[in-house]
Amino acid sequence: MKAESFLNDDYRPAETEPFMNDRQLEYFRRKLLAWKNELLSDSRDTIEGMKDATRNIPDIADRASEETDRSIELRTRDRQRKLVSKIDAALRRIDEGEYGYCEITGEPISLRRLDARPIATMSLEAQERHERRERVHRDD
Repeated sequence: MKAESFLNDDYRPAETEPFMNDRQLEYFRRKLLAWKNELLSDSRDTIEGMKDATRNIPDIADRASEETDRSIELRTRDRQRKLVSKIDAALRRIDEGEYGYCEITGEPISLRRLDARPIATMSLEAQERHERRERVHRDD
């Protein structure tokens, strides 16, 4: 039986069940796909809005304000584009059976962390060590 057919909409992964079983994998796959679809929809809306908003504004201050807004929107969309590629990588890890395990230690990433940040590739401890090292090298 496929995971899609037995996964209820109110299902939440539990620590008491086997780690990254079919139900958990399907739960995270659905969560990632919904997030990706939301980001792509927002991008489409932004593109349509920018097409509609292209107009000649005679007032310099108003034009500058609109350009600033447009720049902020484009930076936001660029961050979301990068996020979509991380979501795609997480979906690949699900398909390859690597999802949910720390890329540094190989240990399971906590379900609470994955639920909060489904694109996580490191356990909380490994992420903290990574950030501490990054801070030390940045200060050099």
